[in-house]
Amino acid sequence: MGAVTKVILITGFLGSGKTTFLNRMVNKVPQDQKLMILMNEFGEVGLDGTLIEGDDFDMLEISRGSIFCVCVKTDFIKSLNQIARTIKPDLLIVESTGVANPTALKKDLSLSIFNGQFHLTDQICIIDAACFEDVYESFASVEKQIESSSLFVINKIDLVSGEQIEAIKNLVRTHNSSARFMETTFSDIPIEPFFSDGQKEEFVPKELAPLTEEKLEAAIEKLIENPDADAVPPDRLLSAVYLWQGNDIDDFKKMVSGLPKKLIRAKGVLGCRDKMYLFNLVMAQHAIEPYSPVKDCTPLLNHVVFIGPPEAIGALETLNGKFPDLVKKSTFDPMQIQN
Repeated sequence: MGAVTKVILITGFLGSGKTTFLNRMVNKVPQDQKLMILMNEFGEVGLDGTLIEGDDFDMLEISRGSIFCVCVKTDFIKSLNQIARTIKPDLLIVESTGVANPTALKKDLSLSIFNGQFHLTDQICIIDAACFEDVYESFASVEKQIESSSLFVINKIDLVSGEQIEAIKNLVRTHNSSARFMETTFSDIPIEPFFSDGQKEEFVPKELAPLTEEKLEAAIEKLIENPDADAVPPDRLLSAVYLWQGNDIDDFKKMVSGLPKKLIRAKGVLGCRDKMYLFNLVMAQHAIEPYSPVKDCTPLLNHVVFIGPPEAIGALETLNGKFPDLVKKSTFDPMQIQN
């Protein structure tokens, strides 16, 4: 096992297809490479970890905000420290929340406490071709994802015209002149090149100096006090968790038709009458499909996570009168200081 951990960042707005792409990567990682996944979800409850297939890897999950935002920066740096000193993988794949501004990643990986243990080889941005222009106009994080990425996977091209695809490329190029593109559906692109010998670089192995808890906390505090100059305020979004207590999927479908139009993301695994369904909503487009889980998702069953602006999350509460089987459990605001 090499002393240096290669890092691949997967970014892209909510619902673009990042988890599907991550599943494709996991299934192609060479068996002689030790894999680590760090998964970041915006909401208070993380669902995507249960949707990752396979178990021949280590995984850490960070929820309740973006790993690149002050709200969970401490958790992120402590996780990186654990990965560098204890897990020591050959490859670290980071899937960031879809509302993240990933500009600071290189700075975080290059902290002196890590002594060059991390090397970022690719930053892959997954683009939902059907929704891209809308989210670009609405959310500041999208522009930052474009500026800092190296490869753009234009996903769901079956839902748009060739002219729209070219418009997306032209828009990306206005922020990133060196952008590389791949076009696909279901996040299906050749994965092997990311692990080929051509991707490898030689580095001089370095030893990590002993690090006390006090020194780690001091490094994190310094990082938080000195944010990147090009950092922007995070997009104003909330998440809410609701419990579905019904047993008829048709009732759930009726409820979905009445959801606030300004919701930008919702997802959940539902159990109804001995059958399971995966619910996905992206920018008012939704799907409810039969689902056969690879992992045990019993603790999260029938929990639905909604993400949207404050007015959309607030409007969800009015649904309980029409659909009493939908019960609110919690609302999370990452802008509030968490104790």
